[in-house]
Amino acid sequence: MGSRLRVPVFSGRAGVARRDITPPPGIRTRNWGPAVTDVADGVHRPLTLTALALDDGGGAPLVLVAVDGTWWRRVEDERRVRSAVLVGLGLAEERLLIALSHTHAGPVLCAGDADLPGGALIPAYLDRLAAATVEAGRQAIAALEPAVLDWTTGRCALATDRELVLDGRAVVGANPAAAADDTVVAGRLTATTSGRTLAVVVNYACHPTTLAWQNTLISPDYAGAMREVVETATQAPCLFLQGASGELAPAEQYTGDPTVADRHGRALGHAVLSALAGLAPAGTELALAEVVDSGAPLAAWRPAQRPAPSPAASALAARRSVVDLPVRPLPTLAELEQGWAGIDSRSRDERLRRARHLRDGYLNGGPVVGHPVWAWRIGDALLAAHPGEAYSALQRELRTRFPDRPVLVLNLTNGPGFVYLPTKEAYDRGAYQSWQTPLAAGALELLIDHAESLLEELT
Repeated sequence: MGSRLRVPVFSGRAGVARRDITPPPGIRTRNWGPAVTDVADGVHRPLTLTALALDDGGGAPLVLVAVDGTWWRRVEDERRVRSAVLVGLGLAEERLLIALSHTHAGPVLCAGDADLPGGALIPAYLDRLAAATVEAGRQAIAALEPAVLDWTTGRCALATDRELVLDGRAVVGANPAAAADDTVVAGRLTATTSGRTLAVVVNYACHPTTLAWQNTLISPDYAGAMREVVETATQAPCLFLQGASGELAPAEQYTGDPTVADRHGRALGHAVLSALAGLAPAGTELALAEVVDSGAPLAAWRPAQRPAPSPAASALAARRSVVDLPVRPLPTLAELEQGWAGIDSRSRDERLRRARHLRDGYLNGGPVVGHPVWAWRIGDALLAAHPGEAYSALQRELRTRFPDRPVLVLNLTNGPGFVYLPTKEAYDRGAYQSWQTPLAAGALELLIDHAESLLEELT
């Protein structure tokens, strides 16, 4: 009868590899102003990086690396690590994505903190991170084999809006009155010869801020237990890709209890498995088999062999571009220090150090800053990535503008993750993200339009 429920797919070659990147206890993990300690004294769950290589036979592969990492504090550290990986893998800049999970319980990724407690271990850790990424990338490329990547979408209620106004003051915490983007984009990668699941890709937007200033353990936060749930069920590595989560976080957060992070991860993991369970077996899709006359005419859909993939389903393409974003008038460091005089000294010193790092290398003293954007086509799916922390409007808008395709959106990718991109309304509310960022209102909307134009080129 010819009617089919089409599954978005990439059909080509793929390979996967993983490395353990857990740092030693004693490394600097001060990611919160009021942190009770500067260094980690143990490990909750290991940190990992997982490389996925994709190839269409038309040239160099695309390599996507999912990393359990906090955020880059300085341009030069990120640039040095990514440059080493590009050279080690022999890739052009547009063909590599290094995406940080944004756990707030990982090592500080800033060699400029080497003079602080636990900071002496950071430079060697960054070297290890670069080497591990090269090793995993090479292994993934060497493992390329015929594979199919099927995409589906699910829902998870872990993420909540974290812009709450209390007595006229904007605070960072769950706002039960606001709706949050709960979209889970999941991909199942299957070897076409053996039928073995090679990997699961998960794109979800939610700040990993379960573990906060009370925590003293190295942890991937909720991503760790999520991977455990998915990998136990599929017997394949799971890549977690942080979405556009600028204003999204768990309702229950800011704790030192790792069991809360594990509970959050299990919630997301089961949502991923639920989405994957809705997929037909690899290599098949549902087809209308017959209409059976009962009390009603019943349309029976059955799994059927998927037709040979179209050229579009086998296409890979990559673009890198730069969008000029407006910079708001910024106070001097002296003015910041004066304005923060009333908070505790440890929190104030941490804020000032971050402000110095932020201005070194990213800002150029002009009215705009060049913000890099990456766009990939992976068969029927699209991917947009950038280094900042965009609000979820980025992913919601792009998915609205490309309604017939899976759209993955990645924050904290290939660059410093210290710039928020809030909505104009967040600036009006005086949200933390709006006064922390050097970018002016309207930057997010410019990023959305620029990302759309890049994705349009690929389709």
